[in-house]
Amino acid sequence: MKLIDLSVHEFIRDLDSPKPAPGGGSASALAGAMGIGLSRMVGHLTIPKKKFKKLDADIQDEVVALHEGIKTQEQRLLDLIDEDTNAFNAIMRAFKMSKETEKEKKKRQEAIEQATYKATEVPLEIVRIAHDVLAKLEPLLEYGNQNAISDIGVGALMLYAGLEGAAMNVKINLGSLKDEEYKKKISEEVETHMKSGKRLSEGITKKVHELIS
Repeated sequence: MKLIDLSVHEFIRDLDSPKPAPGGGSASALAGAMGIGLSRMVGHLTIPKKKFKKLDADIQDEVVALHEGIKTQEQRLLDLIDEDTNAFNAIMRAFKMSKETEKEKKKRQEAIEQATYKATEVPLEIVRIAHDVLAKLEPLLEYGNQNAISDIGVGALMLYAGLEGAAMNVKINLGSLKDEEYKKKISEEVETHMKSGKRLSEGITKKVHELIS
């Protein structure tokens, strides 16, 4: 059974267990998906309203495009919940491969390296998606249903939690790789996304606090 098919209770029990996966990467993907879900909820509570339909057509189109556009990213993050755990499990299988002969040792090491690259790319995609959505939320914050404005703030927090959590998973896997050029490139990208994502999240939550105080 896929992780996304579990109940909330079952998923939490899987996290709260001696099993090493699902772990932080899958939880980060879920956090990001929840952040998008909350943002889209605000869209659902905004777009049909008479007040929204009185806005300029360009503004309406922008908000509707945002609302529809992040739906695909929400689904992708849900897929990544399982992909992250599968990537980790692939590393564990590679470590269990036989290493009796030099040929087996080489094959095992290659499998570990390949699996580790995959385990790096999955959380990296979570980082990228979470940052991309955070960068798009401003119109919804400005024109969204103000009765649900706190949900945009929570959504931004969840997206950034997913971003930084996934970034940690990228970093821990990078440490096991040998390609220094790849490691440098990905590390720099992750740091850039974290700094920018934190700034975006803090900007959104600050404005939300101002609006509801």
